[in-house]
Amino acid sequence: MKVSVVYALPNEQVWLPVEVDDEATVLSAIHRSNILEVFPTINLQQQKVGVFGKVSGLDAALKEGDRVEIYRPLIWHPEDDDDEDDDE
Repeated sequence: MKVSVVYALPNEQVWLPVEVDDEATVLSAIHRSNILEVFPTINLQQQKVGVFGKVSGLDAALKEGDRVEIYRPLIWHPEDDDDEDDDE
């Protein structure tokens, strides 16, 4: 079946169509796409992944046409704003 794997950086977006087995998971599609070789800084132990904007696990089953998304790590943390307020 056909799915896609996407990853977006601030200045670059990558969309990779992938042919996978009917029993494919998010992780198997990511590996099949070779995106980890293109972006070796992706860390699947720390970065969230999802399908069509909904966070899912690496073991989530895929359906024909699904879009697997690898989300960038947060660079801003809400608790950082709390620290600034404490200084006032």
